Amino acid sequence: MFERDTARRTRGFCGLKGWRAALGVYAQPRVLSMLCLGFSAGLPFYLVFQTLSAWLRQSGVHLSTIGMLSWVGIVYSIKILWAPVVDRVPLPGLNRLLGRRRSWMLLAQLGIAVGLLILSWSDPAAGVVRIAAWAVFVAFWAATQDIAVDAWRIESAAVQMQGAMAAAYQIGYRVALIAASAGAFTLADRFGWRASYTTMAALVGVGLATTLLCREPHPTAPRDSGEREGRVIAWVAARAHWPNALRASGAWFVAAVICPLIDYFARYGVRLGLLTLVFMGTYRLTEFTMGSMATPFYIDHGYTLTQIATIVKVYGLLMSLVGVFIGGILIARVGLLRSLVLGSVMIMLSNAGFAALATTNSPTLVGLGLVNGLDNLALGIHGTALIAFLSTLTSPKYTATQYALFSSLYALPGKILEGTSGFVVQAIGYPAFFLYTALLSLPALALLYFLTRSNLYARYRAD
Repeated sequence: MFERDTARRTRGFCGLKGWRAALGVYAQPRVLSMLCLGFSAGLPFYLVFQTLSAWLRQSGVHLSTIGMLSWVGIVYSIKILWAPVVDRVPLPGLNRLLGRRRSWMLLAQLGIAVGLLILSWSDPAAGVVRIAAWAVFVAFWAATQDIAVDAWRIESAAVQMQGAMAAAYQIGYRVALIAASAGAFTLADRFGWRASYTTMAALVGVGLATTLLCREPHPTAPRDSGEREGRVIAWVAARAHWPNALRASGAWFVAAVICPLIDYFARYGVRLGLLTLVFMGTYRLTEFTMGSMATPFYIDHGYTLTQIATIVKVYGLLMSLVGVFIGGILIARVGLLRSLVLGSVMIMLSNAGFAALATTNSPTLVGLGLVNGLDNLALGIHGTALIAFLSTLTSPKYTATQYALFSSLYALPGKILEGTSGFVVQAIGYPAFFLYTALLSLPALALLYFLTRSNLYARYRAD
């Protein structure tokens, strides 16, 4: 009896120490730096989308023109095109002073600040061509910053810390979204849009200061990755009949673009590598497919705009921050694979909750709060686990390129299905639609089961 009690007390004490250690990762300098860099990454997003649209509409710009300006977002989707440049090309002068990752972050942040300042002095009433051009400019440097920040995040921490790093990034990102939306609106209402965007440009200083103060990571590339790259470049160089300029550019392209793909499949194999890529594309199907129908559902179900703003935007955002925080702790405490499973299960339950809410005859604030709270909590854990998982798949030699590929891939299938969600709702109604979106998480769970059976992913389990 005494031995059993002692063992039980020991397990409880060790469990308490384990949870304290999991919480303690948030106090580490790298994680705090990631919080600020997450803020820097999230700040420009709304300023070239929702906030800019409000400014243009208030200035009398036609809705069709505002709608076309949403194409600025394509810049974020094609960042894989110049990710190899950010990954491999050192910036003259800055690279020697700051290192490869921080020099690109600094350049991108300066570009964002300049673009926002010029936008602040623009007049929508005088024409939107100038505004559109500078919005694309800001979006380009924002996407470039994303590439460099993602690479810094992955290279600055071990696998065991990627959950906390991803959580810190998402918390900072979401706080920046509040600043760039509610904060920018409040400033514009009191002092005008010029003062609002000028203030937002000044907030880029958070990222600039963090970039200058944080440390440059120094990852160690696997020995065989250099050998693989050398063999491929040698194959191109052997084409002696090619012009010198073409051979040189071909060698760079192979090293920057082809080698990251070869490296990925060489490390994981074709079968497991393809399964992992399919898993990436299916993990967020539920989230993306139901996302565009959530607000129409609230309105169609009788909720007022004030109720939606209070419960969905304010309360929901707070719950998502809690979910992100819990997600980072769970990854450190129970392992990455279990956190991925938990995220998917919670997403399915939240969508089943939406289906139940859709069957009620009258709108209830308690029901909306419960369902939306669970949904945002699930999204926080779900997204943090996926970001941490993708981060562990990259090679130190091609961090920026490979993560840019992964982050572009995981959204593509969901975005395609999202475009059909309105037709599905019209055909089967909201209750069945939300059950349908809940079931979309099953393929990812099935793929995750096969991934857990691979020894290559054993390090993602908790010790």
